[in-house]
Amino acid sequence: MANPSELYDAIVVGSGISGGWAAKELCENGLKTLVLERGRMVEHVKDYHTMNMDPWEFKFKGQLPLEEKNKQLKQSRTGYTTDEAHRHFFVNDVDHPYNETKRFDWIRGYHVGGRSIVWGRQSYRLSDIDFEANKKEGIAVDWPVRYEDISPWYDKVEEFIGVSGENLGLPQLPDGKFCPPMELNCAEEDLKGKIANNYDDRVLTIGRCAHITDDKAYEGDGRGKCQYRNRCMRGCPYGGYFSSNSSTLPAAEKTGNLTLRPNSIVSQVLYDDETGKATGVEIIDAETKEKMVFNAKVIFLCASAIASASILMNSKSERFPNGMGNDSGELGHNIMDHHFKAGAWANVPGFEDKYYKGRRPNGIYVPRFRNLGGDTDQKTFKRGYGYQGGASRSRYNEMVAELAYGKDLKEAIVKPGTWRMLLLGFGECLPYHENKMTLDYDNLDQWGLPTVTFDAEWKENEYEMRKDMVQQAMEMLEQAGYTDVEPWDDPGAPGLGIHEMGTARMGHDPKTSVLNGNNQIHTVPNVYVTDGAFMTSASCVNPSLTYMAFSARAANHAANQLKKEQA
Repeated sequence: MANPSELYDAIVVGSGISGGWAAKELCENGLKTLVLERGRMVEHVKDYHTMNMDPWEFKFKGQLPLEEKNKQLKQSRTGYTTDEAHRHFFVNDVDHPYNETKRFDWIRGYHVGGRSIVWGRQSYRLSDIDFEANKKEGIAVDWPVRYEDISPWYDKVEEFIGVSGENLGLPQLPDGKFCPPMELNCAEEDLKGKIANNYDDRVLTIGRCAHITDDKAYEGDGRGKCQYRNRCMRGCPYGGYFSSNSSTLPAAEKTGNLTLRPNSIVSQVLYDDETGKATGVEIIDAETKEKMVFNAKVIFLCASAIASASILMNSKSERFPNGMGNDSGELGHNIMDHHFKAGAWANVPGFEDKYYKGRRPNGIYVPRFRNLGGDTDQKTFKRGYGYQGGASRSRYNEMVAELAYGKDLKEAIVKPGTWRMLLLGFGECLPYHENKMTLDYDNLDQWGLPTVTFDAEWKENEYEMRKDMVQQAMEMLEQAGYTDVEPWDDPGAPGLGIHEMGTARMGHDPKTSVLNGNNQIHTVPNVYVTDGAFMTSASCVNPSLTYMAFSARAANHAANQLKKEQA
């Protein structure tokens, strides 16, 4: 049980992808570590209550009554919370409100494990093309690290969590330590071959995803191979994909150094003017609303980019009247996400005699091929994008009564439909200072804390990039000989990619950034921030693997610093 009178070596705020890794590394380094999670307890396997349910076992086939839908109006912008199978892993918007000067889809999961239970599991490394882009283009600030600093930590994370994929030898998408790749289906193999024949600057591969596909011994975590059920967002009882609950938190617990306290809302980090360091955190018990303080030598904020920034902004003192570490004025600014839902669909002729086995929880990937130098450079936009997607067969007759009936219906429902291919672009968003979040002290939540207000939007660079994302997707599908090619461009708003980043960015200079190259607050060196808040630019790849690598690196740095101080 967490003890307010104990001085912990480390406190970790948040138990998701970043917090789990921080906890594991700190505990394995011998540090007595308290993990504070604002939401309820979720035990691996035990609390995945829909993990084995079939559609007919849900009332209304899993659809929700209007009264229930109205509790998650913002969370439902993803489409995920309309399904009873996993809506309980997303917050209730009525209980957890926020404000929008401009629309922002803040998708959250408040429970032990956080969004590591429901994440998309796509796992890609940033390259030096990403780490050097800001400096080369004179945009925002320079990253204080380069790929060689992070590469060994990517190795460590991939080997521990299990990432399946294919090495390609591309400078824009560094190779990794992979389990065997999942298989492409016949239509995807067809497109892969045709892209290779038609282009010399792009390649199609299977997605790199955090699913175990080999027979390597993971019994230390009690994890097994992916079963191809594709019920991942319900929680995986096999531990086939990485989550904090199945992997890093159990590893931390085995050391005997972990204390986990759910229902603990961190309101602020406490600061000592004399030492120039943080002393601990104040929490509000989510159930009793009692306030208490926990003390530690080191604090890790891993609550998510928005939540960690909120905590720092609310951590005011005489030294930091505008929020802890905010001498630069950049705290809460430079919000980034990935813009997507831009690409194309097409029908794939042929292969009518073929189908696929299982429910592969993964898709295809076409790595970035724009603005890499030479002929790839574009005049209308900076940075680049990759494509995700895939091919499948389906038939809609059985879902629309008017399309078939009687004998025709009986024949239709036992035959798969046409092969259909999707290329869906994921593009980089530039770090704009004016894309920001603020705290509203006039609108408090039920715990008396200020609510977040978002003021962020896509700008010209993103919209120009989207035109190319659509055009190139259509061109690749058309040149492959596919039919009925349809463009898709639904820009939506920031947040929907669920990759929010940048609110406490890294940098060389305390005057223009919040964190240094070790994820420490420049001016409060015993506070580390290792969730998406630290990102200085966004790249165009899914960022969670990068959060994990930086979290592991920072935790080891903190442990080494403490050992030096105590020597």
